[in-house]
Amino acid sequence: MEEGHNTATPMSTLKAFNQCVLHLGRLARDRGASRFIADGLQAFRPLVPFASAWWGEMSTSGAETPPKSWMHGRINLPESFAAEWHQSADRDRFSHDTLSQPGAVIRESGFSDPDAAVEAFARRHDLYHPMCITFELPESGLMFFVCLYRGEHAPVFSDSEAELFSAFCDHLLQLWRFQVQDMIRSDTGNGATDFGVARMDGSLLYVGAKVCAAIQRELPGWSGSMLPIEVIEQLPKAPCVMRLGRCALTLTPNAEHVILSLEAPSRGAMLAPRERTAAMLFAAGHSYKEIAKLLALSPATVRTYLRNCYVQLGVKSKVELGSVLRSANSLVETARRD
Repeated sequence: MEEGHNTATPMSTLKAFNQCVLHLGRLARDRGASRFIADGLQAFRPLVPFASAWWGEMSTSGAETPPKSWMHGRINLPESFAAEWHQSADRDRFSHDTLSQPGAVIRESGFSDPDAAVEAFARRHDLYHPMCITFELPESGLMFFVCLYRGEHAPVFSDSEAELFSAFCDHLLQLWRFQVQDMIRSDTGNGATDFGVARMDGSLLYVGAKVCAAIQRELPGWSGSMLPIEVIEQLPKAPCVMRLGRCALTLTPNAEHVILSLEAPSRGAMLAPRERTAAMLFAAGHSYKEIAKLLALSPATVRTYLRNCYVQLGVKSKVELGSVLRSANSLVETARRD
């Protein structure tokens, strides 16, 4: 596809954008989450041509920690792209600019970064014209970003293309958040920092900050995007629970995906692993029969497990059960601070 400015008239551009957004809605319904963002950006590409793209969830930089991409996808970029970027992320001026201005489209042109390593990285991947937008993602505790690139011999991204990009990413983010919310069966506006969604090969589609922190703490060297091999090996066994230091990571199958939910020591620690798995599945919306089938148990045994859970946790409803099981992280953090 030729790179260049969009030369369409305003009316035809509006019509093309509307068609693109309608197609995005169909992708969200028909394709599921596995390739939604990649396919959505490819659908947007005829409207605003680009040579390569990168997107995902990123933590902002702190006093002693550089920004880090925990979940990412890419188009026409090598598998090593994120790992290479991480090596000089703390000195990447363009990344700092976009992370500090959520909701704004940030553009730049030229190989002009004052840091030699950052400039070498940009030259290596021909990132001459970057255009990026980030959004605050409070339910995950991270930032969501989308970045498009054009090469040195392509034109700059124009003002009208930046406006289209901003409007498109609003739709892309909303539909992706809806997909995540549906999969984890939780209102993500109330927080989903202790959840993750992964494909069966271990590649992440969504991850919360608390899951990131727990994995990084217990499995040093983990750099995000793909789950560590220790977790990947457990995915075919889902539903199951694996230990992650002092925490428990519950793996629950969901069509071609696996939902990860993190539990730290709390009242839930009193539960046996099978009871806790049954409780997590029940709180997530599964019926007795569904849980029995997933765990290869009889419905009567599932009822016994759940009755024991209610008694041991002191809860009286499914809502209270889910709240207790998901409140463990905050309790542990409070205990540590005290």
